[in-house]
Amino acid sequence: MSAPPTTRGEPITDRRQLVAYLESGCKPAPDWRIGTEHEKFAYRTSDLRPLPYDGPDGIRELLTRMTRFGWQPVEEKGNIIALVQDMANITLEPGGQVELSGAPLETLHQTCAEVHRHLRQVKEVGAELGIAMMGLGFQPKWRRDDIPWMPKGRYKIMRDYMPKVGSLGLDMMTRTCTVQVNLDFASEADMVQKFRVSLALQPIATALFAMSPFTEGKPNGFQSFRSHIWTDTDPDRTGDIPFVFEDGFGFERYVDYLLDTPMYFVYRDGTYIDAAGQSFRAYMDGKLPALPGEVPLITDWADHTTTAFPEVRLKKYLEMRGADGGPWRSLCALPALWVGLLYDQVALDAAWDLVKDWTAAERAHLRAEVPRTGLHTAFRGRTVRDVALEVVAIARDGLARRARNDNWGDDETHFLDTLQVIAESNRSPADELLEKYHGPWGGSVDPVFKEYAY
Repeated sequence: MSAPPTTRGEPITDRRQLVAYLESGCKPAPDWRIGTEHEKFAYRTSDLRPLPYDGPDGIRELLTRMTRFGWQPVEEKGNIIALVQDMANITLEPGGQVELSGAPLETLHQTCAEVHRHLRQVKEVGAELGIAMMGLGFQPKWRRDDIPWMPKGRYKIMRDYMPKVGSLGLDMMTRTCTVQVNLDFASEADMVQKFRVSLALQPIATALFAMSPFTEGKPNGFQSFRSHIWTDTDPDRTGDIPFVFEDGFGFERYVDYLLDTPMYFVYRDGTYIDAAGQSFRAYMDGKLPALPGEVPLITDWADHTTTAFPEVRLKKYLEMRGADGGPWRSLCALPALWVGLLYDQVALDAAWDLVKDWTAAERAHLRAEVPRTGLHTAFRGRTVRDVALEVVAIARDGLARRARNDNWGDDETHFLDTLQVIAESNRSPADELLEKYHGPWGGSVDPVFKEYAY
């Protein structure tokens, strides 16, 4: 969910500082980068159970052994809870999902190389410990009560708060995995266009990457149960935020949205202070019950921006949040899709032309229906699959115009090939899993842990 927070920074005395924080992300196109994040379920190969934190084959031991590759440990209360190396980090989700937050890179070739390098490292250590990892949108076998919790103060606060605001928040925390990409913008106007295009098209990505059709060993009736979970997690901080499409949207309007999003915590001197449900506006007035008389630091604002969970999230960059975790091919395809759409102006304009007349009701329809029916979702007299074919074609043209070649002279377009196959066949990764479940797997999800291991 985030890298370890910091505790220093200037005091916030004016709302304009909050706007300036987001605005500081603007950078010229030559400085744009690609930051890919992906989460993985870690489990014992002997019994397929998720890993505890402690123990000879636990998460702590995994992280400790990963330091042989040059990763530096980050501790909280004496526990290793993250690893850092240069501008990349490895973090833990609440249920022990292992996340690589990659470095900001220039090309998709570099991104895919980073993914392969990371997976080689975790496979080497995993082989020693008798553990493996896989990408799927939702834990296919184990109940929520079977999932060990990681010893991070932030997660304890969220664990206590989630059941007060939704019924599926604890499942989101412990039983889901995603792949995301973080992308830059040049100006406020550029941010707005990218935000609108990516928010409208997020359900298309959800359909293409849908890979969570099982719950506790049985089909759950969804293509992407992970995506559905977000609809009943916390209405104050999730959703497709339709105000992004309103006239006048910009950094200031998003700041207002964040100010209206209840807080989770304040991080001070290595400790998370519970401020769940409290107001950042009150904090700015020195009236936060958790820290009476104090005003926030800019780092508190940076932390607060990570506690809203819309389908596209604005920080100093834009985060694409609609895709299920999946096999290694999808870890390269997800950034390829969005780089192709957003990092070439012709493609961005074409994508905007595709979505600009979609109504708020139509966007809400896609958000609600795609988790269940995926590529088969009806839309404007056709299906999401038809839209997906157009979107992949626009992205492919955008990558071709980027013309970023590797050492063999290949451009970045081939990273979209897996999505082309999915869209043309009208067969999602979830469809593939269900066919195997009803066929060669004989009604068991256990084979997924071997066949889809990295």
